[in-house]
Amino acid sequence: MVDETNKDDIKNEKQTEIADDTAIEPVKAEGKPQKEEIKTQPTPEVASEDTSKGPGDSMESVMDMYEESFKRFAEGEVVTGRIISIDKDQVLIDIGYKSEGQVRIQEFLDESGNITAKVGDTIEVMVEWWDDEDERVLLSKDKAANIKIWESIKTSYDDEGTVKGTITNRVKGGFSVDIGVPAFLPGSQADLRPIRNLDEMVGKEFDFKILKYNRKRSNIVLSRRAILEKDLEEKRSATLATIEEGKVVEGIVKNITEYGVFVDLGGVDGLLHITDISWGRVKHPSELFAIGDPITVKILNLDLENERVSLGMKQLTGDPWSTAAENYAVGSRVTGKVVSLTDYGAFIELEEGIEGLIHVSEMSWTRKIRHPSKVVSVGDEVEAVVLDIKPESRRISLGMKQVVPNPWDVISEKYPIGTTIEGKLKNITDFGLFIGIDEGIDGLVHISDISWTKRIKHPSELYKKGDVVQAIVLDIEKENERFSLGIKQLQDDPWETVAERYEVGKEITGTVTNLTDFGIFVELEEGIEGLVHISEISNEKIKSPTEKFKVGDVITARVMNINTDERRIGLSIKRLEIEDEQNLLSEYVNNVRPATSTFGEILRENLQEKLNED
Repeated sequence: MVDETNKDDIKNEKQTEIADDTAIEPVKAEGKPQKEEIKTQPTPEVASEDTSKGPGDSMESVMDMYEESFKRFAEGEVVTGRIISIDKDQVLIDIGYKSEGQVRIQEFLDESGNITAKVGDTIEVMVEWWDDEDERVLLSKDKAANIKIWESIKTSYDDEGTVKGTITNRVKGGFSVDIGVPAFLPGSQADLRPIRNLDEMVGKEFDFKILKYNRKRSNIVLSRRAILEKDLEEKRSATLATIEEGKVVEGIVKNITEYGVFVDLGGVDGLLHITDISWGRVKHPSELFAIGDPITVKILNLDLENERVSLGMKQLTGDPWSTAAENYAVGSRVTGKVVSLTDYGAFIELEEGIEGLIHVSEMSWTRKIRHPSKVVSVGDEVEAVVLDIKPESRRISLGMKQVVPNPWDVISEKYPIGTTIEGKLKNITDFGLFIGIDEGIDGLVHISDISWTKRIKHPSELYKKGDVVQAIVLDIEKENERFSLGIKQLQDDPWETVAERYEVGKEITGTVTNLTDFGIFVELEEGIEGLVHISEISNEKIKSPTEKFKVGDVITARVMNINTDERRIGLSIKRLEIEDEQNLLSEYVNNVRPATSTFGEILRENLQEKLNED
């Protein structure tokens, strides 16, 4: 809409011959009265024109020239003239007056100070003022151009046309535009959508529509958006009239989101969803497209009422799963690229649109893989064997370990039971030692198979990681993938001959190694211990073995029993004490003289009976 002052300007503009205060400011000479009109003088050319005509015609020509000499050009009027001379201060222009008009030289200088005019050029100028006494006429090229510009602005506005202009700089709320005179372009009218970087607009030339103008205030408001909307509507109508479902069309990428791409089909936007970009995996559309890219798509769905268009790109080619069963038969070897890793496996792209899963359990025959990243990385090329395929579910199961033979199939042949092997300790746990045998195969020496005789609380008491040790193959369980080894089996079991070395009734000497509530452990030799139960410690009643012994004491005891199966030797200290007492008593009895009385005989017999009982 145009304001009321704008309407008044339009009505009065044809009637007004003098420019307003803002558009035209006449320049007046000091002390010289301003004249309203300038009389023209006939030029020699006019005076001598058409001399060949008859008397009647000649008289009409003379009368025309006479009337022409009185023709008046109002100040502020725009006339056409020809440059006849140029000096350092002014340019003289012939506009048909009796004297030439003058234009300041500054109006013909460019930014570098160079003169842009030359003698003979025809230009339009505005009459500013004249002086009959000095016979001078002051003209202005710039003001004439300004009048022409406003005339073109009015014409463009009336005809709803467009004007060209260059955005010169940013101002509050929008841009300043040069269309011959300064104009204002609101930021909201610069484009169809908000502009992220306003500075990119500066210096560019565009077509604009004049929304309103006020010549008196030199106020012009422009719009680029109105032109774009009109063009867009024309394109939209043409596009909607031609598109249909199933049609392949060309478009331009307009916007990119995490869920898809918006495509400009020509005034109509369509959505290419991320799932319809490719038969394969697409993490983000920005990996494949950039704003402004040309794109070929297929129309999948068309809702003309709501102007919604669903697009597809993968539909331009066939579904690769339709021939997957033939291309990837079970048992065949394939090569692909790792595209994703999860806790349970790795996804392998065999071709665009077809991915297979290598489960973590199918990566190695021998290693216990906790995470696929320990074996493969995204981007790696891997070889695998097809274990199963279900095209209807779009699933292919792959295996990496099947590419090589299972080492457990031949391990029992390579290492029969009883074979002595040598390897490096790869790990030590509280229950045993792991010895590296073959690539990916470790054998376990259980803590109970480390020594026949030593009491081992933890294997680290005797070994450290990296030690090279020997062991004997005890058992191989292929189904459970277990390889059992033994170190103590390298030597004979000393308990097999302990009964020969420590016969029952034999008196032995040993060192106290441990004291418990129930007895004393005595080391007879390295790894061989016997137990003196608390009841066999003394004839006297004792509450705890610590009352009589401490660790490190050397004691003598009698072997009471041996159980090689349970690896136990029973000892007795009390038995030795009793035997010592019996020996003393026997010695006493044997040394007593024959009794001289009946009482002495009776005592001797009682002692002998007691000795026999013991």
